[in-house]
Order: sequence, then C-alpha cells, then structure tokens
Amino acid sequence: MTENTYQPETLAVRAGGVQSQFHEHSEAMFLTSSFTFDSAAQAAARFIGEEPGNIYARFTNPTVTMFEERLAALEGAEQCVATASGMSAILACCMGLLKSGDHIVASRSLFGASINLFNNYFRKFGVETTYVSATDVSEWTAAVHPETKLFFLETPSNPLTEISDISAIAALAKQHNVLLAVDNCFCTPILQRPLELGADIVIHSATKYIDGQGRVLGGAVLGSKKLMEPVYGFLRTAGPTMSAFNAWVFLKGLETLKIRMDAHCANALAVAQWLEAQPNVARVFYPGLPSHPQHALAMKQQKSGGGIVSFEVKGGREAAWRVIDNARMVSITANLGDTKTTLTHPATTTHARITPEARAAAGITEGLLRIAVGLEAVGDIQADLARGL
Repeated sequence: MTENTYQPETLAVRAGGVQSQFHEHSEAMFLTSSFTFDSAAQAAARFIGEEPGNIYARFTNPTVTMFEERLAALEGAEQCVATASGMSAILACCMGLLKSGDHIVASRSLFGASINLFNNYFRKFGVETTYVSATDVSEWTAAVHPETKLFFLETPSNPLTEISDISAIAALAKQHNVLLAVDNCFCTPILQRPLELGADIVIHSATKYIDGQGRVLGGAVLGSKKLMEPVYGFLRTAGPTMSAFNAWVFLKGLETLKIRMDAHCANALAVAQWLEAQPNVARVFYPGLPSHPQHALAMKQQKSGGGIVSFEVKGGREAAWRVIDNARMVSITANLGDTKTTLTHPATTTHARITPEARAAAGITEGLLRIAVGLEAVGDIQADLARGL
C-alpha cells in the first residue's frame, strides 16, 4: 500500500502486508519460537543482518511485524518497535536512547508506574529526572541543562486530562537538541498524531484503546528508523517482547479503532456534561468541555476530547468510594480503553505508590475519580454513577 494515499480508517484495516504462501485474507498468527533456514550461509546472513527475514520470536515474528507496520502507518512513523506492555515500551525507549549521566525532563502529570520507573530504577543507573508542569512551557525551559537528553510527557495526562502544547515543547526540545517522547495512549493516532506536531517519539500502551476490549497486554515505541535502531537493539537483547497472539489481537483491534474512538468520545462528552450538572460533583476534567483549562488547545491538536473523564466529588475519599461501591454496572478496575466503562480512585490505585506530596503536586485529590467511558448506553452509565452521587 502507498500509505499516504489512504485515510486512517483504511490504514487501520489494510496496512501491514505480511502474507504467507497460503494467501490468507485475515492476518495469520505465527505461533513459533524460532524459524528455520535453507542453509548455514542463510542463517549466518540473517543473524548479522545481511539478509532480511525471521530468526527467533524474541525479536522477529511476522504477526508482530504486521502490527508494527500497521501502527506505524497510522502514526506516520518510519518504524514501530512492539513490546510486551506499555511500561516495557517506556523502558525500551529510555534504555535504548539514554545512558548514565543523562537527564530527563518529564511532566509531573504522569501515570504512577511511569514515575516509579523514572525515580526507582533509572535513577539507580545514573539517569535523573526533573518534573515540571504539563502545561507551563516556561518550567520546561528552566529545567533544561547540558545533560538533558529527553523530554517525556503524556497528553492528555492521566488522570486529570491536562493538555500539553506538543508543538511548543517540541520547538523547545529542538532548540536544545533534546528528544521529545509523547505518550499517545489516551488519544491513539485516530485523535492525535504527535509526530506531525514535532515530537520525535510516540509511546503506546496498546493494552488500552488499541486492543479496546481489555484482553491482552502490549506496547509500542514509534519514530524514525535512526531512533528506533537502539530501541530495537534493546528489545532484541533484553526481550520485553510482544507475543504473536497479542499482536494478532491488536491487529483485530486496530480494524475497529476509528469507529470505537468516535463512540467513546461521544459517550464521554455526554457523561462529562451530565456530571457538570450534578450537585455533589465539585469539578469535571474533560478536554471536550469549554470549562477545561486547555479546551482550545485540545481542540487544536486533537480531533475530539477523548474517552477519559475525571471528576472530583464533594466529601473526599469517603464520598468517592461511595460512588464506586454503589456502582452495579461499570467495572471497578484501573484499566481503561475498554468497550466496558471502568471506574477507579487514582489516589489509592494508579497513583498509590507515589508519595502524597507528588500526588498533591499532580492535583490528585482524595475525592478524584477517573471514568473511562465505554460503549454502553449513556443513560445506563449515568444511572450507575447517580446511585453513589
């Protein structure tokens, strides 16, 4: 396919052209740990990279390659490196591109596990991280020093849906010869394409919307071939590998990504508007609402508001837990991006392992709830929340 001639919904169905001798119409699953060679010479050529082809499923598998090619086409990237999870995608990116003594500037509005990875593990190997506002570019400017090699952000952020100005931060990164990595998990390439806005690297937890039904784990790192070479090298050596089965599930998920994201966004907007009218809700965080602090920016760099709504209930943790405990339909789980609506209390789940001070700095209060709006009838979702409100 000539990818630049097709719309995203077509690429989501058709991109990635690996096919066996059987000419299957639906993508095949290659469930094998290794691949055979025609001769010793061919094996040698494959292992040193003189001849393309599959070698060992830790780093080469046709089904995984199909997924990588399809997601790369959707993001407008030269190359995708698929990984075992979203967190292993961040790990592979940083291990491939950073070294001891390097410095990261990251948004303080990150998923809790990302903060723990930077603080508890990268720091042990001499990579330090400075946390700054997701929305104030001047803080990013002030945090840069000669050892800074990477800017890292997620937009919209988890869980408060803060919107970072990708173009402005990308311009700053280029000015200082720093790479910009954007976690695009909440939006997917259907709603936002960070590379077009100046980012160097895109990170995904494919576990979320790319699967879309909460079935399997996976991640991806995308960018230029030059940047992905050391990321792929880390994957080949260390092995945080996406399985062929999971890649096949993600391929099927991508086929419906556009229509699912449209439905998630429509439902989320309706739920967010309803929540704003509830007397026991103190504040609603949703980029599609005019009340959101970065609403104009969100509508400029995203195609719509996304499927994640966070809201603060009056009464702190007790009131927030009452909403959760009175739910009868929505799923009480920290996962998101599912056809099933999910509800969680970030302060005691996704961000429980970071310090209270870090939670406070990120605006994660005891009364905050995050709802990943699914594809059920909007009225049923609202009625389930209303029980606890």
